[in-house]
This record gives sequence, C-alpha cells and structure tokens, in this order.
Amino acid sequence: MAQPTVQSVDQSDDYVHVRFRSPDDFDEIRTPDWAETVGDSVVEGAEVRTGHTKGSDDWAVQSVLLPTPVDADTAREQATRIVSKIDS
Repeated sequence: MAQPTVQSVDQSDDYVHVRFRSPDDFDEIRTPDWAETVGDSVVEGAEVRTGHTKGSDDWAVQSVLLPTPVDADTAREQATRIVSKIDS
C-alpha cells in the first residue's frame, strides 16, 4: 500500500489529530500497542489508529494523534515520520 498523504489536521484540547485516510474506508479501527510503540519512538504519547480496509485483508494507518501542544506543520511532519516507520 502506498504511503498516504495527510488529509486533515484537527486540534482538540489533548491531541492534534492527523488523518491520513477516511474512517469510512475501514471495517474496523484499532489503536494497537505495537503501533503505539512506534509512535512513541518519534513523539512520546503519540497514538496510532490502524484500520482493517473494507473488502481486503489489509490493515493501514487511519490517523495519528499527537499530544498538544504542537503546531499543525510540526504535527504533519511528525505523523508522516511515524507512518513511514510503520510502512518500512
């Protein structure tokens, strides 16, 4: 599966949510421990949501949540680094 591009960056009180794919693309979305370990290797406290892609056996990153405070440009860069590590 090709490296995804950032679709949106939304900020809440606790996290900056960097979305790579629509939740509608998945049958199920999880936040697995192994992905959290990868996320923490780039940003401590990062959470990675992965999803089971509809109509296939593939799992892919749906989004990355980064703890605030972080600006949108930094969040994009950090989330992209996390996804690159997972995809490598």
